Amino acid sequence: QVHLVESGGGLVQAGGSLRLSCSASGGTFSRYAMGWFRQAPGKEREFVAAISRSGGITHYADSVEGRFTLSRDDAQNTVYLQMNSLKPEDAAIYFCAARSAITAFSYSSSQNAYSNWGQGTQVTVSS
Repeated sequence: QVHLVESGGGLVQAGGSLRLSCSASGGTFSRYAMGWFRQAPGKEREFVAAISRSGGITHYADSVEGRFTLSRDDAQNTVYLQMNSLKPEDAAIYFCAARSAITAFSYSSSQNAYSNWGQGTQVTVSS
């Protein structure tokens, strides 16, 4: 089982940027497809972005497309979520998740597909 730890959250003004990191340990990182989800107060947890095991395919929620970029560095066992042009509605707890992927190019936007989750990191965006 891979263990995930998120970092990089914080307070930023609207229009600003943050980079979230998710570090993995305890497993073979390159075997996992990765995803980010977020949950705002009083709302359901929602999909943000996913990246395939190979890193060759990324998929984004419509709400973040063009502003967020997900990448992975298998040598560092880390995925990065670069968030630009942040909006107040982006404020949430952001969770990293991992799923063991059989194929190099599979990914998923479904929470149920992920078996390992981090504790989350808070992102606050001031208007």
